Amino acid sequence: MSDINALLTPGMLVQHPQQPGWGVGQVQSNIGGKITVNFREEGKVVIDATQVTLILIGST
Repeated sequence: MSDINALLTPGMLVQHPQQPGWGVGQVQSNIGGKITVNFREEGKVVIDATQVTLILIGST
């Protein structure tokens, strides 16, 4: 897991680097390298933190 992914907590806003069309997402959980994010345009997605480094936008 990347350093930034390890720091993500519920409520933080992120973007998926390979899926810009999904828009901004809000982190729902970060457990055992699986990050659940609710994206504005895609809905709830589980991200494998070993494969994707999310882009931190901010927090709510």
